[in-house]
Amino acid sequence: MSITRTRLLGTCIGALLTFGCSPAPSPQNIGPVRDGGGYQAQYRDPGKYDPQATALISKRLNSERCQPARGSASKSAGITAHALTGERLSRNDLVNVRVGDDKTFNGDYVISRDGMLKLPFLAPVRAQGRSPAQIEDDLGRALLKEGLYEEEPRISVRVADFAPVSVAVSGAVFEPHSVEIGQSGERVDTTRQQALGASTEARNLSGALRAAGGVRPDADLSAIELHRGGQRYVLDMRGVFEGRNSVDVMLLSGDEIVVPSRQCFQDDLMRPSPVSPPGVSLFLSNLTQPATGNAPSAIGREVREVPYGTRFLQAVVDTNCVGGTRSTNAKRSAVLVTRDPLTGVSTVIERNIEDMLQRADRDDYDPYLLPGDAIACYDSGVTNVTEAARAIGTVATVGLISQ
Repeated sequence: MSITRTRLLGTCIGALLTFGCSPAPSPQNIGPVRDGGGYQAQYRDPGKYDPQATALISKRLNSERCQPARGSASKSAGITAHALTGERLSRNDLVNVRVGDDKTFNGDYVISRDGMLKLPFLAPVRAQGRSPAQIEDDLGRALLKEGLYEEEPRISVRVADFAPVSVAVSGAVFEPHSVEIGQSGERVDTTRQQALGASTEARNLSGALRAAGGVRPDADLSAIELHRGGQRYVLDMRGVFEGRNSVDVMLLSGDEIVVPSRQCFQDDLMRPSPVSPPGVSLFLSNLTQPATGNAPSAIGREVREVPYGTRFLQAVVDTNCVGGTRSTNAKRSAVLVTRDPLTGVSTVIERNIEDMLQRADRDDYDPYLLPGDAIACYDSGVTNVTEAARAIGTVATVGLISQ
């Protein structure tokens, strides 16, 4: 082997050993994550564990940044909510109209695109945003006005099927955009239509919030705004997380929903609910040494999607980053890549897995996972040296072959 080739081999071996044994640098972030100023206080760097220090303070640190809730439990707010309750018709809804035994008017009608109910020989009746009872009253007056009846007949307006509606959702939700809710699917349930009844729940406010990715942990549920027909209504949905009935009103096409933010992370909102994300889809990378790939490690759909409210350490266990031989795998670390939904700035944090498992105050530094988060696992120092030695052997073999 030539002197130049020998020197090159020695340089490679030294570099591999240095790379395999030296620790990776800590992630740098633009936001003030280290001192607890990130989206979650749980993102801050854990110091040396002190049994005498006050533990479990992350929730308090998060709440200290909260702006006051805008909602009010006043009587006027309750009246506003009551005005929106009950069935409200929207364009494309299918209704069954019966005027006594009059075959001229009896039949099924679709609310037109302009929100009107149009019966033969009568002026259109406004239906958008109104209840069936209100339409019955208008039809009775119209029949008398046209001289078709001397006395108001018995009139029935019943919903046969609710059509999907398009509403806009913005503010403190994970995926603000215009959503379509209330879809009945590809198959039409003719039996339910013939029974003259349909469920309104698919068109409720909670359905729109779920369709927009669910409310974020910084959402102010006490003052959700509903803009309809030039009017602004303020709805309090805190009951969803407090075990009380909430104002889950029925929505109409053209409604606009705005979810304000309290500008802080609220730990109490990190649990499943009718307005939370259905789950968290994770991006995984570089499984640890005992796992040779996703398939043999059972990293499939069921593992990549975890329930909303899952914490970082739970996901690390779920992705095969923990366990194995203590002598070689006890010094692993894991990285979380997330994004602050308030600022749009990404955050990267790294945790020593063994340290997190051993320390009693782990919950203070164990962040909740958010939709779109990514997790990467790094092997222990022993495994790194093993891999470096294997690379050295490969280099040496190449050098011998080239002699």
